[in-house]
Amino acid sequence: MSEQTEQTDSGVVIVGAGMAGVQTAVALREQGWTGPVTLLGAEPHQPYDRPPLSKAVLLGKAEDSAFDVDFEGLGIELRLGVEVTGLRAADRELDTEAGPVPYGVLVLATGAEPLTLPGAEGVPGVHLLRTLDDAARLRPVLARTPATVVVGAGWIGAEFATAAREAGCAVTVVEAADRVLAGALPAEVAAPMAGWYEEVGAALLTSARVASVESGRVLLADGRELPAGAVVVGIGARPATRWLAGSGVELGADGSVTADAYLRTSLPGVYAVGDCASFPSARYGARLLVHHWDNALQGPRVVAANILADARAAEAETETETGAGGRPPAGAALQVYDPVPYFWSEQFGRFVQYAGHHAGADTLLWRGDPGEQAWSVCWLRAGSLVAILAVGRPRDLAQGRKLIETGAAVDPGRVADPATPLKSAVAAPQ
Repeated sequence: MSEQTEQTDSGVVIVGAGMAGVQTAVALREQGWTGPVTLLGAEPHQPYDRPPLSKAVLLGKAEDSAFDVDFEGLGIELRLGVEVTGLRAADRELDTEAGPVPYGVLVLATGAEPLTLPGAEGVPGVHLLRTLDDAARLRPVLARTPATVVVGAGWIGAEFATAAREAGCAVTVVEAADRVLAGALPAEVAAPMAGWYEEVGAALLTSARVASVESGRVLLADGRELPAGAVVVGIGARPATRWLAGSGVELGADGSVTADAYLRTSLPGVYAVGDCASFPSARYGARLLVHHWDNALQGPRVVAANILADARAAEAETETETGAGGRPPAGAALQVYDPVPYFWSEQFGRFVQYAGHHAGADTLLWRGDPGEQAWSVCWLRAGSLVAILAVGRPRDLAQGRKLIETGAAVDPGRVADPATPLKSAVAAPQ
């Protein structure tokens, strides 16, 4: 049996029914894949979007955030409540509690899982906020407006603190680092954001390590005790790839699937996309792991295109009998995945957007006063814009993102002038 025949018979199986998995299935149909498509989801719920969980769903403004996708009409077999436990590449089969699932082509789209606070597992009143069930458990707690402790002052911690204050809870945010967003932004850029907590009446404690969590209270390493009717842990996430141990899929030190520029893994016929996968960026000269919604939206289109291209190449190779089959070599028909990363966060009455990757930048420029409601920060490398953070300046973000994509040289003086549109900051030819 040829590889193409095997792919068509067993079809594409996608593990993970979040944004990346759903969009991969939809993109396959939109781009012309006619073989079977099976989408496996570990949760029993209809596939849903995650960003509303920390906003509308949590505050009771929406019951769920299910995707508006007609899976049956698209011929996508949706299997929910199916947790995949292993991969046997030699047999092209997945292990699940419901029995083995064969595949012709496999897409890993399992996303990320939240990090837990050591010693807090199983303690009453301790919550994570990653799934629809998490939001459902937490919503009535917030409605009772208890004293709430948020562990972690990153993007998720800030969003949850915003929602908890809107619900009327007394909120204390505890951060082990000496500043907010320590793992995401330079100290000088993050510094103005610390004041946002006080603006909404949330207490912020930095350089504060949690020693233990007990029912009704949080104990800090310095001896302080915080009353806590609820504790929400938002200290980061890791790729949900533990089940791939021993499968032959190459994983990075951070647990991410090591995908190539075409989002293919180390195993033939196996692709990876979204929060669980890292990819090499020629644009930034680094391997990127992007845990954001836009990555889970954009990557699937490339995965779908490359599944089709690889299948066509394998079919042509078989028909002309010019090779022994297997994974076809990279060719012009394959699409490289090298996006400008993008994400947004709604917090403390502000719309915060970021595009690019600022590691390796050699120049940082401010546009506007960070003490005001709206301002931006731009990072340059060798005279070109490589990243931008925009607070309440969506036009800066949109124009800056295009400049990053083109790689055009910019005039630093114009970039630093908040009255000058970024699209007008392109440097004159030398």
